[in-house]
Amino acid sequence: MADTEGAAVPERLLITRTTTGDGVSIVLLAGEVDLDGSSQLRDVLLSCVQTAPGTVVDFGEVDFLDSSGINVLISAHQAAESRGVWFRLAAPRQAVERVLRLVGVDALIACYPTVEQALAA
Repeated sequence: MADTEGAAVPERLLITRTTTGDGVSIVLLAGEVDLDGSSQLRDVLLSCVQTAPGTVVDFGEVDFLDSSGINVLISAHQAAESRGVWFRLAAPRQAVERVLRLVGVDALIACYPTVEQALAA
């Protein structure tokens, strides 16, 4: 199952949610995670952590992440913890990985080099 949300233009955030056979949500992001798309991303991620046993956010196609995106990730992580489900990040590009490290999100939320590794952890 795949649901796509957002505009398919380069400067916007495209969000695609799929579900694995065991019900885990994979949220593929493409574009920029900034104020314009953060509320939509928050809705998708909170829905995932409310309905799935685990969620992986795939950053493989994300070139930019700002503080609004960081806040969304922290909110989703906290919601997942409160439900007792897991929440992981995967495949951040160098620029995004640097932001995650600088603000300490990588110490709070498990981050893996690939989606496959995040699913297997």
